[in-house]
Amino acid sequence: MWTIKPIFNSLLFKLFFSVLFIIGPLIVVHIVNNYYAVEVIRSQVAQSNKNMLNIYMDQIDKGLDGAGKYIFQMTQNNTDLYYLQYNDSLDSNDYEEAKIRLFNTITNQSYLYTSIDSIFIYSEAHKDLLFTQNSSEDYFKRYEARDEISQLLEKKPNELREGTWNIWKGKQSYYLIQYYNVNGVYVGAWVNMDKLITPFKYIDFGDTGRALLATSNFEPITNKAFIKKEQIDLTIKQKRYVITGEKDRFVLMKKKSSQANFYLAALIPEKEILEKLPFLQRISSLITLLAVLFLLFFIFIMRKVFLQPINQIVSAMKKLRKGDLDIRLPANRNSTEFRMMNGTFNHMVSEIKDLKINVYEEKLNLQKAELKHLQLQINPHFFLNSLNIIYNLATVKDFSIIQEMAKCLANYFRFMCRSNSYFVKLEDELKHTENYLKIQQLRFPDSFNYYIESPPEFLNCKIPPLVIQTIVENSIKHAFNLDDSLNIYIEVMREVDSKFLNIKMQDTGEGFPEDVLQSLSEEHSLTNEEGERIGIWNVKQRLSLLYGEKAAIRFSNEQGKGATVRLQIPYDLI
Repeated sequence: MWTIKPIFNSLLFKLFFSVLFIIGPLIVVHIVNNYYAVEVIRSQVAQSNKNMLNIYMDQIDKGLDGAGKYIFQMTQNNTDLYYLQYNDSLDSNDYEEAKIRLFNTITNQSYLYTSIDSIFIYSEAHKDLLFTQNSSEDYFKRYEARDEISQLLEKKPNELREGTWNIWKGKQSYYLIQYYNVNGVYVGAWVNMDKLITPFKYIDFGDTGRALLATSNFEPITNKAFIKKEQIDLTIKQKRYVITGEKDRFVLMKKKSSQANFYLAALIPEKEILEKLPFLQRISSLITLLAVLFLLFFIFIMRKVFLQPINQIVSAMKKLRKGDLDIRLPANRNSTEFRMMNGTFNHMVSEIKDLKINVYEEKLNLQKAELKHLQLQINPHFFLNSLNIIYNLATVKDFSIIQEMAKCLANYFRFMCRSNSYFVKLEDELKHTENYLKIQQLRFPDSFNYYIESPPEFLNCKIPPLVIQTIVENSIKHAFNLDDSLNIYIEVMREVDSKFLNIKMQDTGEGFPEDVLQSLSEEHSLTNEEGERIGIWNVKQRLSLLYGEKAAIRFSNEQGKGATVRLQIPYDLI
């Protein structure tokens, strides 16, 4: 797995970073320019509409302020209002004449305040309502509004604050109402809030843009369904404008009334604004897009022509380092240089493979020669002793023993003659060892015993020849004496699911001397100038040549049992 440092040091990263360093600033400039242009257009459109909202809101506030001042003046020193108050001694004719005078007065004044729908006077004592109507609505809608206002003044006038413009929700619409209470006579004015945004119907806000009214709590008064559909958030605080909307994006501007707790807001579709960007702005976006495409195309071409052949060479070199000598690079048709590099690499790998094969064969031949030399060193070791045994038996003329000895010696040398092979069956090695031990028993009767144990399923395992016989021969040479009886044990075993065969060889002699054990544990050679202990050295060398570090031989002394040799070799069947 690559680490961070090789990635930063790769040709692909350097190439990409170099091109990006050249083109990147251009792309950044165009992106910033696009963003700045969009912000400029938004700001200009927002400022223009913000100014329009301010102008129109000022007109609404002036109209509401003028109407509020007029109805306040009506309550000051107006004797006709006295006749509408509760009075048992009041003449009905005086009451009717006062009503006519008040109605004529508010009717004449209502034409001066076009921003409101009606000026009204309500007598709580007589349950009588005088009102004017300036709206262009039909008769039924005007009288529905009158009935709603009349019921409000009759039942719940305390819901509204006296002397200020209040927002009141009727059955069909929202109203702005202001009134003064003069001893049970209510003088006031109202306006349907839908009327306040009527002039905006003739202003172009785009296909989906519009003006609307909202309460001081930012609840929409008009266009409720549109606000809910577009998921527009009116609660966002802003200086001049904000962008809102989940489905379509809108530029939102708001203006709060100074006379009542409501907002006048305008929603302009952002796509309508961006369509008004100049032609050069679109050219700038196109240049940015082309620069990005050029960067990607350049990287693609360089990867195809330059980086892929290099990656093939790097990948082949990694496989070569892992020992794969069969790797070859394909003929590259992109360029003459890579074709020559691939051909040179393939030729170099072929030569390395041939050289490695030659070196391996030479090393193998050397190991074979060394193994044969080691095995031949063993043969003369027993040869002279065998002749000496025959000579001694002939002297005493014990012909039956001579026959048994001759038979054992024949089997022994028959095995030795074929021991030039590298491996033999465990069964053959054990028979050869037993044959050797019989010869020693014939030579020294009643002086030692031997015990060989091996499960039948292991008899076909392959082991090097003469390893067991050599260890046994070493035991007889160093542990045997004519005064004490000697027992030799040979046990073959294998642990469950183990890949190794364990052979334990043990005698009942005095064991290895301490200096010998130390030399064996430290892998020192025990062979002296007279050639003593060459057998153990031969066994260790042959195991090393045949198995490397997979095989192991261990030497120890066990209390009350003598010298113990444990041999561990890989488990393999012929």
